[in-house]
Amino acid sequence: MSLVREDRAPARSEDQGLGPLTWKNYVPLLVVITLLLTTAGMVAYRDVTQGVFSWSATATYFMIGFFLTFGGFKLLDLKGFAEGYSTYDLLSQRFFGYGYVYPFIELFFAFAMILSFQMRAVLWTELIVMIFSGVGVALKMVKREQIHCVCLGTVLKVPLTSVTLIEDFGMAALAALLLFWR
Repeated sequence: MSLVREDRAPARSEDQGLGPLTWKNYVPLLVVITLLLTTAGMVAYRDVTQGVFSWSATATYFMIGFFLTFGGFKLLDLKGFAEGYSTYDLLSQRFFGYGYVYPFIELFFAFAMILSFQMRAVLWTELIVMIFSGVGVALKMVKREQIHCVCLGTVLKVPLTSVTLIEDFGMAALAALLLFWR
């Protein structure tokens, strides 16, 4: 086996940018959201056929799927998520370890909602966490910084854009609606 001298080793690409944004950047996110909406819709349809449909249950189904999926993707590269999250989350910028905890917070939200555990407290916490997260995204967008959104972890390359704001503030809005529906 021959050894390759270090100066002749292939150069590694240092480009970690997203390149020009196209619709293809959003395909993974569209697939995930479509699956979540379809699943919530199918479970809601089941509820309709059983005579137990409610809008709050349907919103809860979607939120459970969202937090399970998004928290799970972050765990695939926890270190990479924490590093990426610290580029735009206000709390993670001050306390880097928060990036290691955040995916577990999302998973806790999902599991607590499945079990209907302390729903009012969980919804209030979701509302605060998602608004706070959205503020960090908004500040980066105001500065027009193009960075990698790690909302789906580092496995999928999704840009930090208004879609990220919609995710954060959308989940905050659903939490607020559920607080008033209950």
